[in-house]
Amino acid sequence: MEIVLPPIPVKRYFTIGEVGELCGVKPHVLRYWEQEFTQLRPMKRRGNRRYYQHHEVLMIRRIRDLLYDQGFTISGARNKLQELAQSDRGRSRSHGEVFALSDVPMGESPLASDEQVSTDPDMSERHMAAGDPFDLRRELLEIRELLRYPA
Repeated sequence: MEIVLPPIPVKRYFTIGEVGELCGVKPHVLRYWEQEFTQLRPMKRRGNRRYYQHHEVLMIRRIRDLLYDQGFTISGARNKLQELAQSDRGRSRSHGEVFALSDVPMGESPLASDEQVSTDPDMSERHMAAGDPFDLRRELLEIRELLRYPA
């Protein structure tokens, strides 16, 4: 029997109580899961208060599904999450969906020799309006180059 979880509101941070309500899990269970799943690292502020971000709420929902709905053990769920993360990384790299600047050593250009980065601001606006995902990549590379060599 699957419980219908409420939609996640658009917020930057969630308290442990809010996350518990959004995910159908009690706060003490969330604290325990933090010890068992390295992916859960909420920010801690005054008095060790936990603040979760949106991606962590989604991760908790995934963990809940694995444990409660699919019947995995804690170690089985941990292994499944690691498998999913590895397959997501492999799939995104093979399809060119995600480009990490950390994948390119400093001093080397990640652009092919025939690729030119445009510095025309009007062109950037046209690409962004058209939804060109590679324009964002080019802009980040330009910023990286600017940061590499101090003026």
